[in-house]
Amino acid sequence: MVKSLSVKNLKPAAGFVLVEPAKQDKKTSSGIYLPDSHSEKPQYGTVLSVGESTQSHGDKINSPASVGDIVVYKKWGGNEMEIEGTEYQFLKFEDILAIVK
Repeated sequence: MVKSLSVKNLKPAAGFVLVEPAKQDKKTSSGIYLPDSHSEKPQYGTVLSVGESTQSHGDKINSPASVGDIVVYKKWGGNEMEIEGTEYQFLKFEDILAIVK
């Protein structure tokens, strides 16, 4: 049994990546502070861990991203999980829209 979850101990299942979403700006460029309920969550973040390749219709599908890449992902993609007060996303390979270069 697992006593507590740690991001370091998580390995995504085949076909998934673990992403830490970018932090939201709480303040506008003009210095106005925004409440948490006002802004939308960022749709990009840093890849922390990558699952194994997966199969689809007999074809091998590799992750489009590597650990450390900053990726843009679908607005409604992935599953959120909170660990130690930080929110993370498990995304399918197909939910990744772009890699920031």
